[in-house]
Amino acid sequence: LQEPIGELVKKKGLIICLLVGVILRYGIPATSYHNKTPPSCSMKEGPASTLLLNVSGKFFEYTLKGEINSREIHNVEQNDMLRKVTFDPEVFFNILLPPIIFHAGYSLKKRHFFRNMGSIITYAFLGTAISCFVIGNLMYGVVKLMQVVGQLTDKFYYTDCLFFGAIISATDPVTVLAIFNELHADGDLYALLFGESVMNDAVAIVLSSSIVAYQPSGANTHMFDASAFFKSVGVFLGIFSGSFVMGAATGVVTALISFFDCFTKLHCFPLLETALFFLMSWSTFLLAEACGFTGVVAVLFCGITQAHYTHNNLSEESKQRSKQLFEVLHFLAENFIFSYMGLALFTFQNHVFSPIFIIGAFSAIFIGRAFNIYPLSFLLNLGRRHKIRGNFQHMMMFAGLRGAMAFALAIRDTATYARQMMFTTTLLIVFFTVWVFGGGTTPMLSWLHISKTKQESAWLFRLWYSFDHNYLKPILTHSGPPLTSTLPSYCGPLASCLTSPQAYEVSVHMHFENCGRAENHTVTCEQSMFTLQKLSLYGIKLSPVPLWSWILGIFF
Repeated sequence: LQEPIGELVKKKGLIICLLVGVILRYGIPATSYHNKTPPSCSMKEGPASTLLLNVSGKFFEYTLKGEINSREIHNVEQNDMLRKVTFDPEVFFNILLPPIIFHAGYSLKKRHFFRNMGSIITYAFLGTAISCFVIGNLMYGVVKLMQVVGQLTDKFYYTDCLFFGAIISATDPVTVLAIFNELHADGDLYALLFGESVMNDAVAIVLSSSIVAYQPSGANTHMFDASAFFKSVGVFLGIFSGSFVMGAATGVVTALISFFDCFTKLHCFPLLETALFFLMSWSTFLLAEACGFTGVVAVLFCGITQAHYTHNNLSEESKQRSKQLFEVLHFLAENFIFSYMGLALFTFQNHVFSPIFIIGAFSAIFIGRAFNIYPLSFLLNLGRRHKIRGNFQHMMMFAGLRGAMAFALAIRDTATYARQMMFTTTLLIVFFTVWVFGGGTTPMLSWLHISKTKQESAWLFRLWYSFDHNYLKPILTHSGPPLTSTLPSYCGPLASCLTSPQAYEVSVHMHFENCGRAENHTVTCEQSMFTLQKLSLYGIKLSPVPLWSWILGIFF
């Protein structure tokens, strides 16, 4: 089996940028600062190059690069080229990640996702929390060992270990899932892995933010006691639920705007329709960040809502344009991040390589993944009709790659010694898992004898699907059964008011298609004629007419 083209481009970009990073790091002469003495603020007559100063009533503002050790004072800014190819970390988090996460939600196979919703939520929420605390506690033990053997040169707190556990718990099995698509592997396994990855990224972001939000004080500085735990849980629930509501609400608003196209006539201007769709989706991120929530999480649920409702209201041309637009943005953003990883290994100027920490981190992520997958699978199998088999569990364990999300979270803050060590270790973990585990997916699938099996329909999915198909879709889109056929008869006028004429057209066309295919033509055609008569009782015409005209027809 040939490797998917997207993954091949990603790996080639990583290799090329690794080589470019080597050239930039070691092939360009460094600027010498050995004969210069660092200026003292008390003797300074002009503005310093790395400080924020008030000089004679004039304010000079500069970007803070972070704390450096006294022994490194003469090696700051080794050369100009390294600084030019180093991007602001916020660019990754605020510009490159939103298209990746939105595309994950927008391209989600909703039927498979909702069929396994309970299991996916369990792995994503409870599993990520378990992985975070297992990795965090194991790494705290590694840090204590480093202190004993004298390998730790600066402060490294327990909260730092938990933060590392949160960011490194973000899985990114894109290579595995691409191969699953090529092989048409089991749908349940694909849904579990993809759903966990999508939700897991969101959970990791909010979990790391919750840990950072905890500001310790007093004698127990940087200790994570019971009060800190419950405070972090509260922050997590508040941020996640707020981001979820904001993302879903923006998706619903966009669906309603596109639904009432009898007023806006957006379907007549596909370019404008696509632009509005893109801007509404992007505004979700900005609005969530402005309100103190997490924009990436809001964008994820906005993408799911847009795909489920708004996509059905777009014109055919806009559907194709929006799909291709987000595919291109996702492709460019993800490949740029992986390419920049290759550069960052050599151009980042504050790497902290610690063999003990790196080996401990590799061991901790596998142990944390095992504590996530196997116990939770055992508990889930107690209530599932179609069990998560042992070979599925082994594949989920194997597919826990780290990727763009872990890198973006790690590079966002590299101001301290602990965060610099985390960033260096995260880079190495991403390289190793993408190359070794990504390349070993096909042999592992063959060795575990994973094939296609019957999908499971969870009770939660059945309830949601029934409610969504019968009530939400007819209100927010032009698809689904008319509300006149799903609501009680005494709700006829209200149902007719809330259902668009296009929905009636689709319903009647489906009846006539069934009439031509069914064995008992008389019964089906009678049902279709009854539907037409039923619609005519409420004054509904089967041609697109302005909203106000068919509302007046209902009541007058």
